[in-house]
Amino acid sequence: MAVTDVAGSRGIAFLVGATLMADMIAKACSSPQTVETNAGRRADTAMKWASIGLAEGAVFVVIAAFLEPKNAAAFISGGALEAVVTYYEYQHAKQTGLASPEEGTEQ
Repeated sequence: MAVTDVAGSRGIAFLVGATLMADMIAKACSSPQTVETNAGRRADTAMKWASIGLAEGAVFVVIAAFLEPKNAAAFISGGALEAVVTYYEYQHAKQTGLASPEEGTEQ
């Protein structure tokens, strides 16, 4: 059965906010795995770009919330939750990578 009417769905707005935040961060930088693997050389740069992705994602989530006030809370909560989770992933990757005795893949 095809979904034909999703207007006003807070669940979809929540997921759109979360996906948008993740996509903006992914577009801005590589991945937590790459940060962990190459933290010795790239930790600061990767974190800079993760922060830029967070800011960019936040702008888009706020615009979506402004354009569709009925679902503003869902857009913002989805984007905010994804921002917190993703930022923690990058912070954890940075700390773990810097503490690791393993050499990175980039020389």
